[in-house]
Amino acid sequence: MSESSQEAPAVQHKRKTRVGVVISNKMEKTIVVEHIARVPHPKFNKIVKRSKKYYVHDEKSEASVGDRVSIVETKPVSKLKRWALQEVLSH
Repeated sequence: MSESSQEAPAVQHKRKTRVGVVISNKMEKTIVVEHIARVPHPKFNKIVKRSKKYYVHDEKSEASVGDRVSIVETKPVSKLKRWALQEVLSH
C-alpha cells in the first residue's frame, strides 16, 4: 500500500447561507437580519413560518433597513456575531 492511499481526502465544508431582510442598522458595522423559514409542522405537516434574527457583520455599512440581503456563516466576530454580509440583493 502506498502512503497516498492511506491519507484522508481533504473535505471542503460549505458555509451556511441565509436570505433575509435587514430590520436594524443602528450599530457600527453590524446589522440585524430577520430570516423567515417556511417549515412543516412536526405533527400536522402544515407549512408554518419560523423567524430568527441574526447579528451580521457589515464592514462597509452598505445595507440599510428594509434591504433584502444574503448572509454567510463565518467564524465568531464577537459575542453575538457569527454571520457576515455576502451581498445586498435589493434595496
